[in-house]
Amino acid sequence: MKHFDVIVVGGGHAGCEAAAASARSGAKTALITLSKRDLGVMSCNPAIGGLGKGHLVREIDALDGIMGRAADAAGIQFRLLNRRKGPAVQGPRAQADRKLYQKAISELLQNQENLTILSAEVYDLIVQNNHIQGVKLADGQEVFSRSVVLTTGTFLRGKIFIGDIVYPGGRMGDKPSIALAQRIESLGLAMGRLKTGTPPRLDGATINWEILDEQPGDEEPVLFSYLNKAPAVQQISCGITHTNTKTHDIIRLNLEKSAMYGGFIEGVGPRYCPSIEDKIVRFSDKDSHQVFLEPEGLDTNTVYPNGISTSLPESVQFEYVRSMVGLENVKILQPGYAIEYDFIDPRSLNDTLGLKALDGLFLAGQINGTTGYEEAAAQGMVAGLNASFKSREMEPIRFSRADSYIGVMVDDLIHRGITEPYRMFTSRAEFRLSLRADNADQRLTRLAVDRGFCSNDRRILFERKQDAIAAATGSMMNATFTPKQIQACGIQINQDGNRRSVFDLLSLQNVAQGDIEKLWPEISTINSEIVDQISIDALYSHYIERQTKDQAAIKKDEMHIIPTDFDYQNMSGLSNELKLKLKRALPGNLAQAARVDGMTPAALMLILAKIKQGVRSRAS
Repeated sequence: MKHFDVIVVGGGHAGCEAAAASARSGAKTALITLSKRDLGVMSCNPAIGGLGKGHLVREIDALDGIMGRAADAAGIQFRLLNRRKGPAVQGPRAQADRKLYQKAISELLQNQENLTILSAEVYDLIVQNNHIQGVKLADGQEVFSRSVVLTTGTFLRGKIFIGDIVYPGGRMGDKPSIALAQRIESLGLAMGRLKTGTPPRLDGATINWEILDEQPGDEEPVLFSYLNKAPAVQQISCGITHTNTKTHDIIRLNLEKSAMYGGFIEGVGPRYCPSIEDKIVRFSDKDSHQVFLEPEGLDTNTVYPNGISTSLPESVQFEYVRSMVGLENVKILQPGYAIEYDFIDPRSLNDTLGLKALDGLFLAGQINGTTGYEEAAAQGMVAGLNASFKSREMEPIRFSRADSYIGVMVDDLIHRGITEPYRMFTSRAEFRLSLRADNADQRLTRLAVDRGFCSNDRRILFERKQDAIAAATGSMMNATFTPKQIQACGIQINQDGNRRSVFDLLSLQNVAQGDIEKLWPEISTINSEIVDQISIDALYSHYIERQTKDQAAIKKDEMHIIPTDFDYQNMSGLSNELKLKLKRALPGNLAQAARVDGMTPAALMLILAKIKQGVRSRAS
């Protein structure tokens, strides 16, 4: 009989991050996965990051997570998306070597103190008095714990579709989880079906690369982890081809053979990552769509054609792929397919990603209706930490919309729910000017240090960086110059007689470090990374001052905790409709209550008064 503080079920991106976070925070943790060889497997696109997603990876790393370090170890091409736009909407992305990524994840987990990895299938949950007690394995064994994190990915009653061929599968080559899905359903939770898809994999040796456009990586790569400075392995270029009218004609003529358009699939797919069939139907005015040919590793010929995921029959895939330039003689190594699976309505969760209906059970990843490795890993971080703290009766950790994209995602999921697979975008964050990828460590690493789940090496590096930024910022603010002095150095400034500091000048859009060096040579003695960080902070400083008041208001409301047994029903002044919505949503604090549909300022004040009345009663 085995006993742990926390059990994590599933070895995908959510499970690996949850297990690492739980163990790192001091809990005796078990990660149970079907196969140790599949830890961190990239079942779809071999890439990490992007717009919004890259912000999540940076935040995971700032909290001492493992995804960013693994991506850096496996990255074979790094690109900063939206480089021409402002830093707030720039997103780091890395094309990864599948094998190297899995190897990095496996090594990070194997070297993690307090973590035991078990190869087994979880068959059932052990529940007593509405509290999770552990799990039952398919071989009859029982493993006990104080908290459990479920990260089932696409395995819950998963079905794979290739045209009219349908068979059970959690992903290509793996069986689904039926018994566990039935057990979860027995808990009475609201569930639904979602779908996602993947493109055919191509043999790169049969691609005519010479006639294709080349997409190289950045000359100055931007990595994910604050611990790393340069890529670890050889860098490569990707290729670019396009669909054409012939491609589109082939797909249109065979739409009824698609699993989705043929009526075989019930689940809703991701609107922002459509299949090639979706693109042809929804964007019928377009004659061409870009396709990125992304090598899956340094020692393999397998190529991922990003942009043509499909559930068409294999013969049709073969025909439409070969209609594209450079792919006329290509060989398909694995057909594309769609996969449909169960998910649980994330409104069943609280802001720790724990189930409201079953104490000690946490959910993370696609089981919550999200899509993407990065969204899954970020949820794994939240669930793993809170499962750990719950098991040891410690205060939970909560992330706010005001301090992180992680907080934005959790809040979106538990209050708005989902109508399609949830994907992170920068547009979802109302405070995105301050929630940038470049400053994730400044926002979150201190939290990891204070709560005891940050390594000593990262703590030292972070504190040195913060000290350097503080010292350099102070020097820049103390170095002031007249408008005449500034203009004499080639910087155009309003001649209003007001002295301006070097920090003020860095906030101007068209002022380069070289211009300031003529005025204040000391800037050349400061580490360039520190100057770059201060320049970005300065650029957004005026805008962030306006956001600070709104962020403070949210933080203040989040301090007003609403007890789980709060009695809305007997409150006078609330409409019956709003009482019903509040009872269903069970907001954890005043900020969450404010986002319940139909909430009014007057109703919010009534709830606040009731909370304060309860606090006074307990105090007396």
